[in-house]
Amino acid sequence: MTTIQETGERVASNVERVIIGKQREVRLTLVALLCRGHVLIEDVPGTGKTMLAKAVARSLNCSFRRIQFTPDLLPSDVTGLSIYNLKTQEFEFRPGPIMAQVVLADEINRATPKTQSALLECMEEHQATIEGTTYQMPDPFLVVATQNPIEYEGTFALPEAQLDRFMLRIRLGYPSQADELTILDEQKITHPLDDLQSVLDVAELMELQAAVRKVYVDPSVADYIVRLTSATRSHPDVYLGASPRGSLALYRTGQALAALAGRDYVIPDDIKALAEVALAHRLIIKTSSSMHDIDPRQVIAELLDTVPVDSAKAKGTDHHGTPTPPWQAGAATRGASSSRAG
Repeated sequence: MTTIQETGERVASNVERVIIGKQREVRLTLVALLCRGHVLIEDVPGTGKTMLAKAVARSLNCSFRRIQFTPDLLPSDVTGLSIYNLKTQEFEFRPGPIMAQVVLADEINRATPKTQSALLECMEEHQATIEGTTYQMPDPFLVVATQNPIEYEGTFALPEAQLDRFMLRIRLGYPSQADELTILDEQKITHPLDDLQSVLDVAELMELQAAVRKVYVDPSVADYIVRLTSATRSHPDVYLGASPRGSLALYRTGQALAALAGRDYVIPDDIKALAEVALAHRLIIKTSSSMHDIDPRQVIAELLDTVPVDSAKAKGTDHHGTPTPPWQAGAATRGASSSRAG
């Protein structure tokens, strides 16, 4: 796991030359990338959403395409279409911008639901079926979508099925005053993105993605993930809770976060750190509760306080003689005691 940690820090440091003061958000994007997941960035204009996607693509030497979503955008403008060639008298497929390794879906909520639905198969199955023919997405394949949370005129809310396809939803937020001064200073002459070099190739990235899947997740941690997700479905303020895809997102991202921390096993604190960005966007709050300003993030925070982490067994083995997982045996001292307290 040392290799993943060192490589992740190298990529994150490279991206942070462009995205100043957003270490957590940059690493969350890398977590999704290592899990072959997609990211929804929800924030006001000018906070660096587009630059984050471009910097990640350039750092990984991946192909990059940007799709500017508008109300008149058609599904074929996203996935591609077949055009009749008069010379060959045959139809030729012209791939759309979705056929890239890193795709920026800018202002995704400005497109109609029909066009938004064109992304469903691409994001979940990494393929697009066009006129009866299936075309595979390139590997790796990451969709970074953005939307403005304060502007509603001319927009279409993302349907629940679309939101559920995003592994993580993050917010960049405004930079601090010191970071904003740094941004001004570094862009006096040229933009840092212009000189950004790749620090990782596609083959190395795919090796890291395969290695992350081998990170150990103890049954007690998996049980905590399921209990946390299940609790969203029975919460009194929630109309629709997180789906099993939410549990899987927590499981996979927990593996990636542990690997980036240099561990080959997941601890409950990994799950707690990821619960909001992995689950909150999958919840639908009841109308009566939303009128009282109940937010999905508040629900997740409440569940993190009330859903207990499985208590630690005696060091070495449990009462059945099963070896105690490393985080319970004291190998992971960082935050372990707080995690057990639940």
